[in-house]
Amino acid sequence: MTTRILVVEDEDDIASVLVDYLRHAGYEPERVADGESALQRMLADPPALTLLDVMLPRLDGMSVLREIRKHNARPVIMLTARIEEVDRLVGLELGADDYVCKPFSPREVVARVRAVLRRSAAQDEPAAPADRRLELDDSLWRASLDGVQLTLTRLEFRLLQALSRQPGRIFSRSQLLDLAYDDAAEVTERAVDSHVKNLRRKMAATGSEHDWIRSVYGVGFAFEPPED
Repeated sequence: MTTRILVVEDEDDIASVLVDYLRHAGYEPERVADGESALQRMLADPPALTLLDVMLPRLDGMSVLREIRKHNARPVIMLTARIEEVDRLVGLELGADDYVCKPFSPREVVARVRAVLRRSAAQDEPAAPADRRLELDDSLWRASLDGVQLTLTRLEFRLLQALSRQPGRIFSRSQLLDLAYDDAAEVTERAVDSHVKNLRRKMAATGSEHDWIRSVYGVGFAFEPPED
């Protein structure tokens, strides 16, 4: 059965490219050009995933997302040319599953679609044995990757623990502060960047070529284990 993807984009050239790439990737794309039409389609016949532009005529993308989340949790990836951090944080709070910034590579969009659909499907299935490449021992504050011990500070451990518990979820810096720090009021959000940099360096030092922590520009970070 073909997976239907709703493309909500008012710019014809961008929409045409996305539709072509999605169809070539084996999906069944459907395009609408305004927010009101998008909301009607998403309510009447929910697609497997929606690519939703933020700036739309008749009804903006944030309003569409806010309304649709009252009815279902089908995945939504926001497409935006707006770079303000507050806009992206609002989208995440409303329930966006990912962000892609314009100008973007259509191949990247297809990759994001695959990743989000894969995570969505995994959440709907019975729990399967976890990928044990990354081992966390909460009692001893120890972590290892591929059998190699990671020498982490307690803050680094708690940060990795918070990220890895929900693979694929995008956490804002303020959310990570609340999860990983005993007193978030005493540190700045930029401290998270420093700890993530250290985590990446230590994980790479084990010989792993995979980038386990993805940066989402203007928003925060997500833990993304390898596809295998």
